[in-house]
Amino acid sequence: MAMTAAFSLSAWADEADSMASVERFEVIGQQPAHHGTLGAVDSLLKQQGVDFSEAGGVSALPILNGMMGDRVKVLIDGNDVTASCANQMNPPLSYISASQVADANVVAGVSPVSAGGDNIAGVIEISSLNPKFSESDSLQWNSGYISAGYHSINDALLLGVGAELASHNFSLNYQGAYEDANSYKDGNGDKVLDTLYRSQNHVLTAAWRDATQQFALKLTHQYIPFQGFANQYMDMTDNRSYGVLARYLKQLNHDGEFSAQTNWHTVTHKMGFFTPEKTGMMPMNTDGDDYSYQLHWRLPMSSSSMLLLGQETYDYHLDDDWPAVTGSSMMGPNDYVNINNGRRLRAALYGEWQQHLNPNWWWSLGGRYEYVMTNAGEVQAYNSMSMMGMTNVDATAASAFNNSNHKRSDNLLDITLMTRYQLSAAQQLEFGLAQKNRAPNLYERYSWGQGVMASTMIGWFGDGNGYVGDINLKPETARTLSIAYKANTESWQFSATSWYTKVQDYIDAQVIGTFNKSGLPAGQRNLLQFINLDATLYGARINAGYRLADNLSGSWQLDASISATHGERDNSNEPLYQIKPLQTALALQQQLGSWQNSVVWQWVAAKDRVDPRRLENDTAAYSLINFTSRMKWQQVTLSLALNNLLDHYYELPLGGVSIADYKADSSVGFNQMVGSGRSLEFGVSYSF
Repeated sequence: MAMTAAFSLSAWADEADSMASVERFEVIGQQPAHHGTLGAVDSLLKQQGVDFSEAGGVSALPILNGMMGDRVKVLIDGNDVTASCANQMNPPLSYISASQVADANVVAGVSPVSAGGDNIAGVIEISSLNPKFSESDSLQWNSGYISAGYHSINDALLLGVGAELASHNFSLNYQGAYEDANSYKDGNGDKVLDTLYRSQNHVLTAAWRDATQQFALKLTHQYIPFQGFANQYMDMTDNRSYGVLARYLKQLNHDGEFSAQTNWHTVTHKMGFFTPEKTGMMPMNTDGDDYSYQLHWRLPMSSSSMLLLGQETYDYHLDDDWPAVTGSSMMGPNDYVNINNGRRLRAALYGEWQQHLNPNWWWSLGGRYEYVMTNAGEVQAYNSMSMMGMTNVDATAASAFNNSNHKRSDNLLDITLMTRYQLSAAQQLEFGLAQKNRAPNLYERYSWGQGVMASTMIGWFGDGNGYVGDINLKPETARTLSIAYKANTESWQFSATSWYTKVQDYIDAQVIGTFNKSGLPAGQRNLLQFINLDATLYGARINAGYRLADNLSGSWQLDASISATHGERDNSNEPLYQIKPLQTALALQQQLGSWQNSVVWQWVAAKDRVDPRRLENDTAAYSLINFTSRMKWQQVTLSLALNNLLDHYYELPLGGVSIADYKADSSVGFNQMVGSGRSLEFGVSYSF
């Protein structure tokens, strides 16, 4: 919710003892490696203040400063992976499990240009490429782990394994993760339909080094045979991806660094229906390929200044078609071609200067230029004929799309200025000012279908509405001011951050029609088209911690946090979609040797500022109590958690609506997604 600077070019800096460390100041925080933490990565990032728009079990979309989806740049080992799905069912964070994370760094609001472009909300940097080397001249066993967990709320089984061989110059590492879960139950003990899933991730890394350079090759594979999406009309029925990442790091004279990286990631994604909890008949197939490379230089200019330079290229290709359904008059006889040979090419140059003016003042100034080109080929509807005497709106829309010029080019300029003033040894102020840009994604520009069925297949908002793209969308330009104060002593810590963002050409939606599949009053939804408008977002976050005692019973710490976000359209002052209400948390933590315990009370206010265009639901205030305990004994780590201790029933303010419930009984309308009830969770991890 504020700003953080993370200027290291490599996740290997700790292992390369001859390479200089890089300055870092952070507000939201970092999450160190913990192989005993299993499941989706959002479990780690929530601890750092990241909110999520709930979706499938491993596919929640992160929200920073009130903005979600592609407005948040997620980099996994520097690799920019694009969600290849009209519903963003396979976002970047879905391709890695928590047990495979070596480091997670959240950069919200004013992020440095070296952290990445094509975002206006912030950057989430996930590192898993963290090879370990030994002092041995020969390749020997270095380390390994086996982890397992169980969650009672959805009968989830979680597994993680890792093994590493290492010598002084070579390292070979494998990590795997598996998760299988049924649909969870709410606080009333009722099943939350269509929330079951199964997922597995595999990573194989080989690395080599000498005194001045390192090279690593990472191979990844993910397989999700099924994943329910209760707040979408479709489910995931297959997701297979493969990735290759090659990274070279070279130490330069005077503690400088050069890094070069190339990436390839491909995914075959299928949507349909697989469970009686949400039935249907409609296949959708998507193929996506990401190709990219990054060249980075870190050049010390003096003992107190540093120059960062970079050149990056990202080339994304997408094909999205919906096979005809045999015997269906509406979904045939042709395949529906949603996006044909879609392409999104980004080429970027950046420069960033950092300097310590004196022991108290530090500043950084950066500029980043990006050229973004998008294009797509001709499309087709299921049927070019009118049906039952009515105009075939999709056939008309396809003809209009094919007769238009599809290619668009955007020139983007990001500028960031960050300063830090050390008030005293224990206090500091941080200021940030930025202009950040994001060009429209392929679905925002090229989703052309205007029929109810076609439009409701588009959109990652979980609101039950239908969406239509606009080729003429402009890039979003956000100008953000962020101010933070921090204080730390031996017994207490305090930080307060506030931010204010004006977004020019914010990509939102306007109502162009309505539909009602049930014919009942509660069944109305809107047909929306993406448009540009201006918006304002602002918010604040306060964190405080106080050490209560340190005695024979252990070290006792009391932590508290409160955060609030506001977002509205400038032309009407109407609320933006999925803005989380005021939330607070109070945690009592105890540590006695290697035994850690915590009790957390979380309260979320009622959500009554809702988006009328998306027919967003109000939600009531709620509070939760969670208990966790973790103990390490020699090579074994045991964990126990009791989440939602009082088994409260509550609705998720950012969860969207339950389309699964609506399909099971249309008379209930579009009720808000609900959270999980009491869950007893066990975990064990053995390292060797």
